[in-house]
Amino acid sequence: MADQAFVTLATNDNYSKGAMVLGKSLRNHKTSRKLVALIGPHVTEPAREVLRKIYDEVRLVDVLDSGDTAHLALMKRPDLGVTFTKLHCWTLTHYSKCVFMDADTLALANVDELFDREELSAAPDPGWPDCFNSGVFVFRPSNETYGKLIQRCTENGSFDGGDQGVLNSFFSNWATQDIAKHLPFIYNLSSIAIYSYLPAFKQYGGDAKVVHFLGKMKPWNYSYDAKSRTVKGDSQDQSTLHPSYLLQWWDIYSSVVLPLMKEHYGNQPFYTGIDEPKQPSETPHHHPPAHDHCRQEEIHHGVSHIHVSMPPQHPSISSEERKQKWEQGQADYMGMDSFDNIQRKLDSFLN
Repeated sequence: MADQAFVTLATNDNYSKGAMVLGKSLRNHKTSRKLVALIGPHVTEPAREVLRKIYDEVRLVDVLDSGDTAHLALMKRPDLGVTFTKLHCWTLTHYSKCVFMDADTLALANVDELFDREELSAAPDPGWPDCFNSGVFVFRPSNETYGKLIQRCTENGSFDGGDQGVLNSFFSNWATQDIAKHLPFIYNLSSIAIYSYLPAFKQYGGDAKVVHFLGKMKPWNYSYDAKSRTVKGDSQDQSTLHPSYLLQWWDIYSSVVLPLMKEHYGNQPFYTGIDEPKQPSETPHHHPPAHDHCRQEEIHHGVSHIHVSMPPQHPSISSEERKQKWEQGQADYMGMDSFDNIQRKLDSFLN
């Protein structure tokens, strides 16, 4: 299996944290494949050193930007332009087959069986199921394919301003040619889709193998209180992340990744994301080790022992405003549109 690899991309130190947790989650589930991290020039040296501890290969690549400001503005996600850098994964020609996984995904089980699939295999996007989501896909590295993708970018841009648009245009027969290239949704479970089709999540969610933290708020944008075992967002947070998956991410980060970061950052200050009471002898830039971590067995029992703090209540909004927020992916998932509230609404309707 030395010629097959899982591949991810980190363009800065924040996404490096996601890549670190993703890599450890794949290791925890005993993958037999190599792990490769593509990194951009803005990833600092300490973060690169941590990635080298987790990944078999860490490769520096140039940041490709779509430059397609009109389409990016349409999506209200200008940060997606650099995801064109993802196309560099086709240059890894010393591997015969690879599985790309975004740095904001988390492996919940061993997924080595994905290598039985062919290029381009991917799961449907929850927003438009005739398109695939490019957060997880199976591909065969090829300099020829890479050249054609770059040419398509140059000539046609991308209909969504990011890599997903150009990949769906290039592999345009994905929706109709071969059902074997349609990965089951459990290999790219969108945290947003959990709430948009709650009954299906209740039925099939237990079989999920990869969760994808879609949206602007990523796990590393939160903070973790080690004493109370809570994950907290700021007052403006409109969370779209399911609490138990979010806590699994923080469990790996706080118990395994953070110690590696402290080792390689040394005296350099960095944001740990861990809220801990400071000791009197502590210097301003000293970060004590996190002793009180969220335990995996508690996570497996759901969130009955763990609570995710909720942002302050927002002013009442009209039904039309609430509908618009849903359509824009900005539903109040930790407030009025929470998992429990949606379930109660469904129960009352069915009864």
